[in-house]
Amino acid sequence: MQSVTVELGAASTMELVNALSTIATELATREAPESAAACLELTETLATATDMQESAMASFIGRVDAAGEQQRWGYPSTRAWLRSKLGMRESRAKERLTLARQRHRLPQVAKRLAAGDLSYGYATTVADSVARLDDTDCAQAESMLLEMADQGFSAGKVATFGQRIRDVIAERDGTEEAPDQDTKHGYDKSWITTTRSLDGGRYVKGWLNPEDAAIWDGTLAPLAKPAGPEDHRDVSERTAAALSSVLSGGHKATKVTVICDLETLTGGNAPARLTDGTPIPAAQARRIALAAGVSPLLLGRGNTPLYLGYRERFATAAQRQVLETLYPTCAVRECEIPGTLCEVDHVNGWALGKSPTDIDQLALTCGWHNRFKHTSPDQIHITKDQDGRYVYRLLPPPDAHRRTGGGPPGNTGPPDTTFNWAA
Repeated sequence: MQSVTVELGAASTMELVNALSTIATELATREAPESAAACLELTETLATATDMQESAMASFIGRVDAAGEQQRWGYPSTRAWLRSKLGMRESRAKERLTLARQRHRLPQVAKRLAAGDLSYGYATTVADSVARLDDTDCAQAESMLLEMADQGFSAGKVATFGQRIRDVIAERDGTEEAPDQDTKHGYDKSWITTTRSLDGGRYVKGWLNPEDAAIWDGTLAPLAKPAGPEDHRDVSERTAAALSSVLSGGHKATKVTVICDLETLTGGNAPARLTDGTPIPAAQARRIALAAGVSPLLLGRGNTPLYLGYRERFATAAQRQVLETLYPTCAVRECEIPGTLCEVDHVNGWALGKSPTDIDQLALTCGWHNRFKHTSPDQIHITKDQDGRYVYRLLPPPDAHRRTGGGPPGNTGPPDTTFNWAA
């Protein structure tokens, strides 16, 4: 076992992080003490230490975010990096990113969090509350919310008061919004409300459950594409025109791709799924099939031309339908962009003459990763899984050094060390 001495005042940030990682590894493998009272005290002490670590992490994340460093590693945004590489759920990634971006405007919060005098929960609550305030209102809100925390109000009540502060400021500035009543409808059933305007038009808003959303996408998405290079309408305008076409009957039958077994369509109970992975009960799948019609997906040569060779540059609608079935999300392993919003990628590069427009040479990648793949080809490692789908994995940039300690490449765990602490 390697012995390492760390002098806290002289150690670099890298040495401190390595030391902390080693201690955390050792602590995580130990059994909890038998005494419940001791465990309570240890938990409170460890929670305070963890909050101070969150202060350091917010500083690191803020520097990464400001420099855009995550893009060199193949992640389109800081939040995508936190979700994909560090395994954070969306809510936690958003929470940490908000704190990282707001801490420079919250000097009291930053100082107290780093000193262990304020919990991470309170810090993120204040950061979220001031994120949409200007600097003057931010300073006043910080003092008021910290005072509530010091008086013993829970983080939830501080968050509620933070919302009240935003409402008062919005009322003062004349930017308040009407209370949102939409959540009263729930999410199980689809609903639409319309209001006629004085000039004869209509305002439309609503919610579609997954089944109806699939029909919406299958019907309107093909009709809402740009009509050509001279079509300068935005997506909302094209969608409105597509909806008008459908309502007037000037459209073809609805196209919805439902992936299921033949047994499901003939009365079985096995669930189906949409191309984005949404599960569909067997009964709903049969209703969609009856309303939209059924067309087979031919995963190979046959009646649908899926192999176009080099004579065609762009994938056909039939090929895209197959790809959306194969790729519910971007082919990049850590990317969560739905396949229906992705672009068709020639795996080995059509322009290089290595990848014909054949179904087994194509994959779906989001627009960001499609460009990243062609500008940084050495940072994409491509394999195939057992089902024949291409899997793109991100590699570090050539000049990057991810290791913060010794050991072979790829070993991201802390070195096996013993530390002697000297304050």
